[in-house]
Amino acid sequence: MFLRKIALTGAMTFAAAGAVAACEIPGNVSIVGNEFPAIQTVAKTAAKCAGGEVKANLTADHQKINLAGMQGNPAEYSTAIIANSSVVALINEDVLRPLDDLVAEYGQDIPKRQLITIDGKIIAVAFMANAQTLAYRKDVLEEVGVGVPTSYEEVLVAAEKIRDAGISQYPVGGAYAAGWNLAQEFINMYIGHGGEFFAPGSAEVAINNEQGVAALEMMKALTEYMNPDFLTHDSNATGAEMEAGNVMLMNMWGSRVGPLMDSEGAAEEVYTNIAVSGPLMVGDSGTPASTLWWDGWTVAKNISDEDAVATFKAMSHGISPAILNEETMGQAVWMIEGYEPAPVNDGVFDAIAKGTPSYPMLPYMGLLHTSLGDNLADFLLGKESAEQALADVEAAYTTAAKEKGFLQ
Repeated sequence: MFLRKIALTGAMTFAAAGAVAACEIPGNVSIVGNEFPAIQTVAKTAAKCAGGEVKANLTADHQKINLAGMQGNPAEYSTAIIANSSVVALINEDVLRPLDDLVAEYGQDIPKRQLITIDGKIIAVAFMANAQTLAYRKDVLEEVGVGVPTSYEEVLVAAEKIRDAGISQYPVGGAYAAGWNLAQEFINMYIGHGGEFFAPGSAEVAINNEQGVAALEMMKALTEYMNPDFLTHDSNATGAEMEAGNVMLMNMWGSRVGPLMDSEGAAEEVYTNIAVSGPLMVGDSGTPASTLWWDGWTVAKNISDEDAVATFKAMSHGISPAILNEETMGQAVWMIEGYEPAPVNDGVFDAIAKGTPSYPMLPYMGLLHTSLGDNLADFLLGKESAEQALADVEAAYTTAAKEKGFLQ
């Protein structure tokens, strides 16, 4: 039913949507999505289409507004740029238009592996792969005499050495902002410990267990080396901490590493020494503590046929090979013809090679993600036990799942 894992093996070169020499659209387009450079490139290219207005609202709060913005009639946004997890909430509320007819008429050259199908209907077009991997300061690791960490246990060892050397009091970074980001970090860590989120074949949550406690304890250990305001730090904030020369090790999205390694926003000794490696391990499960993602675009259900065609054509243009150049090659692992992987994307390719599991694409996973984001901060602040925090998560999830009809 769902695309469980993207086929990203073999030569690691992707075919994708056919080139669009020119773009004429019969209606208007309104884009909502995240704000990182790869998506900015897609939106900017889509906006070059003539014949109608193309506007974009790219914000870190996109998941808070995309559903409400597509529920109106007509919808405020004609397309939402989404990933494995965020598409599920839109599907559950029936705000997306199946794309089969539009693909048949305007997207015949889009390879099947980019077409995200659910219940036999095309619901999104994927254009990039992503994963959270390790970004680090190679000069600092050399200075304290440690190798590049491959596990979170090794991160703790390196962090202590960095602190003892007086290089940085808070050398570890992570997107631990309370809410979605914090929940994602737990999901990564729980998967890395070999945990299963639900009872087999059921929507019944099952995280208050040995793996769940171990995941929280490792997260707490890492926060001892983070800025005390870690619960306010999303990807933008922790990335800025690395550029400022404060953070030396952090779990970071592959799509966001490129800007850390360019000359903008950081001193030369910082950006020339930032490097990336694969996803970190934890414990002894043998499973990377990360998730493999795809990002793609959708078309809203509650818009006119003219705007639907305009949106499909503009977004297809936005992910055409024309976007690839020296600047954009390092922004993402593009699923576009002519893409040649840049060194900045080594971490994502390593995640693929290690068999990093996809984010769970289940109708009720979004409810668990929200419950995690709302209930883990107190443990990290020392206000309650790991077991109590997980019990709170399970209780909040169960209430929400019953309200949605996933549980009796």
